[in-house]
Amino acid sequence: MKPSEIKHLPAAEALLYADGLKAEEVDKPFIAVANSFNEITPGHIHLNKLVEHVKRGIREAGAIPFEFNTIGVCDGIAMGHQGMKYSLPSRETIADSIEEMISSHGVFAGIVFIAACDKNIPGHLKAAARLNLPSVFVSAGPMATGEYDGKKIGVKAAFEARAQFELNKISKDEYQKIVCSACPGAGTCSGLYTANSMACVTEALGLSLPGCATAAALSKEKEELAFESGKLIVEVVKNGIKARDIMTEQAFENALRLDMAIGASTNTMLHVPNIAEEAGFEFDLGRINDLSESTPNLVKLDPSSEYFMDDLHSAGGIPAVMAELNKKKMLHEAKTVEGELFARLENASVKNKEVIRPIENPYSESGGISILYGNLAEEGSVIKTSGIGPDFPRVFEGKAVVFDSEEEVNEFISKGKIEKGSVLVIRYEGPVGGPGMREMLYPTAGVSGLELDNDVALLTDGRFSGATHGACIGHIAPEAAIGGNIALVKNGDSIKIDLDSRKIDLIVSEAELKKRKQAWQKEFKLKELPNGVLNNFRKRFL
Repeated sequence: MKPSEIKHLPAAEALLYADGLKAEEVDKPFIAVANSFNEITPGHIHLNKLVEHVKRGIREAGAIPFEFNTIGVCDGIAMGHQGMKYSLPSRETIADSIEEMISSHGVFAGIVFIAACDKNIPGHLKAAARLNLPSVFVSAGPMATGEYDGKKIGVKAAFEARAQFELNKISKDEYQKIVCSACPGAGTCSGLYTANSMACVTEALGLSLPGCATAAALSKEKEELAFESGKLIVEVVKNGIKARDIMTEQAFENALRLDMAIGASTNTMLHVPNIAEEAGFEFDLGRINDLSESTPNLVKLDPSSEYFMDDLHSAGGIPAVMAELNKKKMLHEAKTVEGELFARLENASVKNKEVIRPIENPYSESGGISILYGNLAEEGSVIKTSGIGPDFPRVFEGKAVVFDSEEEVNEFISKGKIEKGSVLVIRYEGPVGGPGMREMLYPTAGVSGLELDNDVALLTDGRFSGATHGACIGHIAPEAAIGGNIALVKNGDSIKIDLDSRKIDLIVSEAELKKRKQAWQKEFKLKELPNGVLNNFRKRFL
């Protein structure tokens, strides 16, 4: 429905006048502004101010903004307890709620999405693909980098400090200083974790203006981008460019190549295929693996190096990385919110070759994320190879130490029981088993804090945080709760990880696996859940 058609619906017209609309404004385009502002999530706490720049831009371009809010979970606050089970389900809640707001009112010509954190941006992207209206994204922007003892730090340092403190490697005073210094203020966490990874993917898709993903949350530049995005949505509406005109199959390939080139969070492997499916395209793990193998890794940021998002922005940001990729014709021409991708990249250049490596001198010839298969992950698993140090062996064989929840492994690590050569297996944390597929930074940060990254591997059917580094393999499928072989691992079993062959195997005979499977089927019973979010989420996977 066009806004002008409201005149045929007197109750709707009267109610819009109650909002403050003037009679002479009824014929102007109505622009929805989906804003994820809240006061608990640092990535979102400044969005009530940023949105005013967006709305000013919309008004100056001759349209009428209508703001509404969506939820947003802070994974860092939710992590380490039962709250994290609600994080991934929130993606669906966000997408559904935006669809309901837009479709029920039926008057919006376009949408500006203002999004921030890990499941929040994916939820907004799913809604954009589903609704297929003219759309422009404004990502919240990274927070300032913390500093402690003359060194730049991010939230990962706070997680690692816990393990160090529990084992008396640092004092309580030092621990408290690190925690208080890691996150200086508003914005998404300062490393290349999931929130910033998804902002980069959004820019690579062409749905946000160049520089938007990396411009700091509280910068003048971010305010200007917000204002320009508000003006731009009106132009996008006039030109009739809808979200799926931009979210093409070729655009998703571009975004995945960018993802591999910067060594983004492993959680992008959950989100990007899911968003692509919403837009009508299939990107299974095999196809993603092919893209990874042919895409060089050009960037390493925290948690994989000492560089942060502000360094990437100063070095040229996402346009500079994509321009490097396009030197070898790795990208497709595609529409963007302001025009065409290749035009966007014409003036992009790398300003710091230590932060963004030239394509002739990459960190590796293949991408920063790999998909591993084998009898432990028959349907695939995900590892951030750019986060593995050079001293970790390319073929690692270790003894399994098995845990049936995150709480169990956290207690084990806190007591200093980890031995070199171990493979910590954390199961029943998948979408069904968790349920909710918890993200687990405490165990991975604990291993890193104890400087065991080169000596220990972690496996899970749940997820690891974007702040994770080291040999951490997540998303193992099939998951334990539906009978995947990860359910059959026993303490002391040998597990072999071959990074070059991209394989992960439990070194147990087929006969033994069959015997264990039969015993598991007799003994295992899925825990019951009360009706609610987690039960509804689980049903999607059963």
